[in-house]
Amino acid sequence: MQHAFAPIGTVRGSRQESVQDNWGDTECRIELDPAELDADATLGLSDYSHVEVVFAFDRTDRSCRGAQHPRGNPSWPRVGILAQRAPNRPNHIGVTVCALVAVDGRTLTVRGLDALDGSPVLDIKPYLPEFAPRGEVRVPQWSVELMRHYF
Repeated sequence: MQHAFAPIGTVRGSRQESVQDNWGDTECRIELDPAELDADATLGLSDYSHVEVVFAFDRTDRSCRGAQHPRGNPSWPRVGILAQRAPNRPNHIGVTVCALVAVDGRTLTVRGLDALDGSPVLDIKPYLPEFAPRGEVRVPQWSVELMRHYF
């Protein structure tokens, strides 16, 4: 079954090029589309410190449908696309938890969103710690190395 998603907004003021590190201090706006959301769609959102932003990697290709070395680094193991968070996803969907700095009507200011300027935003959800993993989280060592300077 095919699904079509209408973007609800656009990332503004973020990076222009896909550089995969140091996103932690990146602050940008998400401008929500009045044709997609009523004026009160953000009511109560400012009570949260963080949001999950679902967006489209609109400038990547679907070059990886199987396995690859993360970031092309041969010292890291070859792992499947579903075992990493590379932007060349099968469906070009990104998900990031980021700090919610401000809400001004249909404009959100966020920090730490690893999306490029102009990226389509598909959805925004308030971050609830109850949805975070319960118990110990296990990750491979290569991903710890990769993420060392990401945020």
